[in-house]
Amino acid sequence: MTGFAIFNIEVTNSEPYKEYIDKVKPIAEKFGGEYLVRGGTNQVVEGSWQHSRTVVIKFPTYDKALEWYNSEEYKPVKQIRLDNSMSNGIIIQGT
Repeated sequence: MTGFAIFNIEVTNSEPYKEYIDKVKPIAEKFGGEYLVRGGTNQVVEGSWQHSRTVVIKFPTYDKALEWYNSEEYKPVKQIRLDNSMSNGIIIQGT
């Protein structure tokens, strides 16, 4: 089954965050990740959406999504995001 990494992000330091944007995509692609949503105009239609930026990455499998998130390659890049934003994230199995 397909896996998805879904993040809801509020960037707090935009200049350092640009480094994250530049570095994360090639790593995700190495694990078969395909960006479906990366920011964009949105309107909350139900409940609350905590942060202004949403990212959805589709992976070939749920396990591949977890492998990407927990990889040694992503670890230092992930830290750039963590240091320069607030976020909520899930890895979810889908179709």
